[in-house]
Amino acid sequence: MKKAIIGRKAGMTQIFDEKGRVIPVTVIEAGPCVVIQKKTIENDGYEAVQLGYEDVKESKLNKPEIGHLAKAGDARKRHLHEFRLEDCSALNVGDEVKADVFTLKDHVDVTGISKGKGYQGVVKRYGAQRTPTSHGGGPVHRHAGSMGSISSPSRIFPGKIGAGHMGAEQVTVQNLEIVKIDADLNLIAVRGAIPGPNGGIVYVKNTTKAFREKHEASSRISTNPQKRSARG
Repeated sequence: MKKAIIGRKAGMTQIFDEKGRVIPVTVIEAGPCVVIQKKTIENDGYEAVQLGYEDVKESKLNKPEIGHLAKAGDARKRHLHEFRLEDCSALNVGDEVKADVFTLKDHVDVTGISKGKGYQGVVKRYGAQRTPTSHGGGPVHRHAGSMGSISSPSRIFPGKIGAGHMGAEQVTVQNLEIVKIDADLNLIAVRGAIPGPNGGIVYVKNTTKAFREKHEASSRISTNPQKRSARG
């Protein structure tokens, strides 16, 4: 069964495994979330569940939002997000989803909004090359330069790199391993970094990638002398 939850990025730290190795982790405040709505094939053409996260005052919501949230009981949630799960029948409207929905060694995809960098040039935004800095290069070393739009095709093709707003876009980091779970505090620690600033909203779900367990290097070395001599 696919599992998913909404959370908030708490920050990065490091923990030690049983062999004393340092593991860089990101801590996520995962849930508790409430199932606000269920999408069905009969009514919507697909199956999904909508989760709500973080309590909010009723005065902060408009009437359509209050009416939508009232279907899940007394759930007044600020953030809503829809997840397509393999088996939505296990969840009902009003059910609570907590961090313990995941287990250790689970691999997840984390989606968030990356940090905004403001208006940046092509060198920082795309890693474009500078122009030569000698022989009269002029004060244009970090400019975009010619776009090459001569008589044919006399236009710029879509996707041409250029200066503009950098960051503040949706980013998904895939296949992160869960290395620690605190069910009492609703905290999940995943190996590696996730997008967004501390305090940013993130969506956590089972990874779409096929995960294969790593084996120790010694297990890959053949102990059969005949095979070793044959390879030699």
